[in-house]
Amino acid sequence: MVPAFTTCRDGQTANSASQAPSVSDTLREVVTYQADGWTALADPTRRAIFARVAERPRPVGELARELPVSRPAVSQHLKVLKEAGLVIDQPHGNRRIYRVEPSGLAELRAQLEAFWTTALANYKAIVEESTEEDK
Repeated sequence: MVPAFTTCRDGQTANSASQAPSVSDTLREVVTYQADGWTALADPTRRAIFARVAERPRPVGELARELPVSRPAVSQHLKVLKEAGLVIDQPHGNRRIYRVEPSGLAELRAQLEAFWTTALANYKAIVEESTEEDK
């Protein structure tokens, strides 16, 4: 049997018989998750976290005590919300306090307003069209 060789990301070769390349050596670097506000809020746990942060600024520990998920899970959800521009964090002693990012929320509201305006205009056009046909 001839040993197989694999070229790793760092340009080194690995002999499969003696040293297998690690997963990180063979996989491309990819962004696993890019969240926009809507995608971030699609998760029910994340929505619950966001709703609590919208009530008032809170640290991770307080959020974790109020929800049926672990503190590390809350931290991961907050990271996604932060990457989506919906929350910001500020250091306060040895904790980080999370609060709503007003500009991120304003962006979602503007998008919703645009959807709503379009939907109402379309509804109005349909109603007016049907009343003209009834005459």
